[in-house]
Amino acid sequence: SGDHVWLDTQPNSEFNVPIGAVVKDSDSGRILLEDDEGKEHWITARNMHMVRLMHPSSVQGVEDMIRLGDLHEAGIVHNLLIRHQEHKIYTYTGSILVAVNPYQLLPLYTVDQIRLYSNKRIGELPPHVFAIADNCYFNMKRNKRDQCCVISGESGAGKTESTKLILQFLAAISGQHSWIEQQVLEANPILEAFGNAKTIRNDNSSRFGKYIDIHFNQNGVIEGARIEQFLLEKSRVCRQAPEERNYHIFYCMLMGMNTEQKKMLNLGTASEYTYLTMGNCTFCDGRNDAKDYAHIRSAMKILTFSDSEHWDISKLLAAILHLGNVEFEAAVYDNLDCSDVMDSPHFSIATKLLEVDSSELQNSLTNLSIIVRGESVSRPLNIVQAADGRDAFVKGIYGRIFLWIVNKINSAIFNPASQKAKGSHHSIGLLDIFGFENFSNNSFEQLCINIANEHLQQFFVRHVFKLEQEEYHAENITWSNIDFTDNHQALEVIALKPMNIISLIDEESKFPKGTDATMLVKINSLHGKSKVYIPPKSVHDTKFGINHFAGVVFYESKDFLEKNRDTLSANVMQVVHSSKNKFLREIFQGLDTTKRLSTLGGQFKQSLEKLMKILEQCQPYFIRCIKPNDYKKPLLFDRELCIKQLRYSGMMETIQIRKAGFPVRYSFEEFFDRYRVLLPWSLRQQNDARQSCISISEAVLGKDESWQAGKTKMFLKDHHDTVLELQRQNILTDKVLLIQKVMRGVKDRKQFLKQRKSAVAIQSAWRGYCCRKDFRMVMLGFGRLQALYRSRQLAKQYEATRTHIIRLQAMCRGYIIRQKVAEQKKAVCVIQAYARGMFARRLYQGMKKKVFLGPAREEAMRSEKLLCLKEHLAALKREKAEARQRRNVLATKPANDDVISDQEMVDKIFGFLPSMIGGQEGQAPLGFEDLETEPNKLDEVDLDMVPMAVELEEEADGLEEYTFPKFAATYFQGSSTHTHIRRQLRHPLLYHDDKDNVLASLVVWTIILRFMGDLPEPTLFAKNASTKSGSVMTQIYDTLGRKNQVQEGRKDNKISKGISSLKLKRTSKLTGKVRDGNKLLPIKDNSISERPMSNLEKVHFIIGNAILRPAIRFCICFPYVPAAGNLHF
Repeated sequence: SGDHVWLDTQPNSEFNVPIGAVVKDSDSGRILLEDDEGKEHWITARNMHMVRLMHPSSVQGVEDMIRLGDLHEAGIVHNLLIRHQEHKIYTYTGSILVAVNPYQLLPLYTVDQIRLYSNKRIGELPPHVFAIADNCYFNMKRNKRDQCCVISGESGAGKTESTKLILQFLAAISGQHSWIEQQVLEANPILEAFGNAKTIRNDNSSRFGKYIDIHFNQNGVIEGARIEQFLLEKSRVCRQAPEERNYHIFYCMLMGMNTEQKKMLNLGTASEYTYLTMGNCTFCDGRNDAKDYAHIRSAMKILTFSDSEHWDISKLLAAILHLGNVEFEAAVYDNLDCSDVMDSPHFSIATKLLEVDSSELQNSLTNLSIIVRGESVSRPLNIVQAADGRDAFVKGIYGRIFLWIVNKINSAIFNPASQKAKGSHHSIGLLDIFGFENFSNNSFEQLCINIANEHLQQFFVRHVFKLEQEEYHAENITWSNIDFTDNHQALEVIALKPMNIISLIDEESKFPKGTDATMLVKINSLHGKSKVYIPPKSVHDTKFGINHFAGVVFYESKDFLEKNRDTLSANVMQVVHSSKNKFLREIFQGLDTTKRLSTLGGQFKQSLEKLMKILEQCQPYFIRCIKPNDYKKPLLFDRELCIKQLRYSGMMETIQIRKAGFPVRYSFEEFFDRYRVLLPWSLRQQNDARQSCISISEAVLGKDESWQAGKTKMFLKDHHDTVLELQRQNILTDKVLLIQKVMRGVKDRKQFLKQRKSAVAIQSAWRGYCCRKDFRMVMLGFGRLQALYRSRQLAKQYEATRTHIIRLQAMCRGYIIRQKVAEQKKAVCVIQAYARGMFARRLYQGMKKKVFLGPAREEAMRSEKLLCLKEHLAALKREKAEARQRRNVLATKPANDDVISDQEMVDKIFGFLPSMIGGQEGQAPLGFEDLETEPNKLDEVDLDMVPMAVELEEEADGLEEYTFPKFAATYFQGSSTHTHIRRQLRHPLLYHDDKDNVLASLVVWTIILRFMGDLPEPTLFAKNASTKSGSVMTQIYDTLGRKNQVQEGRKDNKISKGISSLKLKRTSKLTGKVRDGNKLLPIKDNSISERPMSNLEKVHFIIGNAILRPAIRFCICFPYVPAAGNLHF
């Protein structure tokens, strides 16, 4: 139980081979087996010959099938099955890669995988398509020889995807990521859109063959590419088999275009067009047509397709769809069957898109013009012929669009300069061609496709079997020939012999009267006895068969000649050349309808011969793609289908010859030049190159028969080449590391010496810098010491000089002040004299008027004068006492913090002036106590009896510290100076925090200017009608003004009143109202400064609102001193 065995269940089947099985149970001479497909089999002792033991190498599977112990078809299929179930889709056969289509996305193609397989030999890592691509790239650079990779297999086996993966890998490892690499990669989406379609076997089947030749420079960087296309299946544009679609571009265009673009082209959905619904399939699972269209548009922009070119292509594609919906109706003309185009909007739309005349297009589709003896003869076409002509026109348009696109791509990615110096540039070619096809109804296209596969199979056989065995014999290599299936005979019958099948088809196509029947008769007569050709079963049968390398295929000969001719009628070509569509004329440009063109088969044959010549010059690599099932489902493995593909591809013979043969060959010179590093130095000087190569092989590979030395070459296995490369790489790596070590030492020593020299220079410079810095510090210290000594000397000189200057200034200031005080005293005396004279004259005039009064009146007046004299003497005495007190105060220089009352301050300021109350001169009171109590009545004084005030001499010593200019420069605001000005101020001279004090200062200054006569009295005064709302000060001054007017009127009428009536009976209420206790009333009414005032009112206002307000007292006492010289109280 548990043993793995081979079970042969159907020995008589053509594609039956033993299947792998596992022993599950054994009972009574019977064993229970479970095969690879999950089926159970009871094997009795009689049938035990159907079972044989499996080699251990086949149990788990191997990466290289050359290492299989069971070297037969069953072992190959079982190995592929095991690896397919484990998602290992790649397997080696030597250097040949077998790829099984997984029908699902696998994480095998990431950037990390590309890095992993870069610079790796085959066998170092698990099999992968990247390994084949890397070896192509490595051998191209190493051997300086062009490489090619032939990717073959049936339709749906994954050839196109393998081609794209190799392109991506080559673009990645070239290392430049240039624009040309991006363009080469973006060419695939465009070619797939216009050349691929959904078939029964493959959702993305290539309906054309292509050979991509990628050019590299000496550094291995991609610098260009060129694409060759082969045999586009143009018949798919007009008809498709059931469950198949037309080319992808039609569905992508209808799903990806926006509404406006579709409206301009009058396009709808895919189900509305005959050419897109013949296969009853408009959708494809796994494809997003709208997204693919966006990708196609971006790829076209990368490949320099302009917007106008893309729009021209879209117009022609839309015209093809509309022409497919054009129908014909039968008609009879001159007893001949003819046809007419049925009325349809599609026909008119098609003519607009093609920009041709509708009548000319209709005539070209329903009539055929032929030239007979130099004259053109036109004959009508029936419905079937007209439809065929329309389809031929459509196929011609699409085929030439495809050719134009390929040429456009080549113009963008092909660099002709890369072909000039052939020795310095090499290439890697990728051949992605349609696989072998065998449908229920095979036509001319399938014949051409299978001929191409026959050529590729012969190329494979020739390189893998023929040339290899021939070279073994020529080099005297010990070798036993291996039989293999050779398709050379089939290829001769089909395409190589002078009268081959393709030649007969071409020949019959050139005859105007040639038909498919006459062609078939000629083929039967020439090749009817050949083993390759299978003739029709009867005369009426139109099918013939060919025994290809992949099996027998029967072809329907109907329409062979028409498809091979691939020509358009002269009427259609005339319509094309008369079209206003420049793009349509451009793609048909160069076609001469009068000249006999080569047939489609002839063109294809020439292209194949050219392709084979290119491949012959390259070192080939082969990728065999295997399709695991016909249902496109993952993890489903059809053994019979896979055996059939392996057998037709000659995989069994390939494994045998690869296992026994020597796929790697080097000339002795090449081998020694590359691997001489593996020999000791003493043995490298041998003159015999052959012996040197043998010595290298024996040293590395051992002395066995797994490698051989021929006459001119060394013959190795694939794994030998890998071992040699690894050994060479290891030795070179060691040598490189040694060289790097020595060079790094030299470099580091040079760097060390340079750094040491730099360090010494830096140290020297630093020491010098430090010494210079210390020296500068010492010199700076001496300089500072000298400066300090000099400064002290200068300071002493300055202090002495300053002391002398101060003394001189004090003396000068004292002298100036004493002079000014003397002048002021003289001026006061003069003013007093004039005032006394004026009052005396007035008194004299009054006395003259009152002379009629009696003696009693005179006695009263005399008593009153005596009393006034006494009071005057008392006042003089008091003034002298106050003068002595002020001199004492000035002499003692009281401290600044002494508290002085308001009365004392007023008396000190105005004490030297005589008082005048009520318009009379008299002694000013000592204080303002009368504001608080009931004022006493003043006695009248005779001014003539009042003596002149005694001038007081004040000491000038110490007054220099209280000069007014110095005070003004220190405390005045703004640009105000100590000089007297005679205009109103914008702001107080001293700073005040309270806004009311600011306003009061400005108003007081205005009243002083008016009192001094520097400012005229206001001429107009508009009193507020509402007296109740006026301020207290306004009411006071109104009251005082009215009272004075009444007194003056009474004074004129009452002559009998004495001089006592001239003085103020009561003290002004102004001071009492302005100062209510300790609270000052704010001055907010501007009408005070704007109304006319008497001099008495002005004096009272100045005293009450300036001197008695502590906040603005200094604004009057000091800043207004220059104006006080003319002020009398």
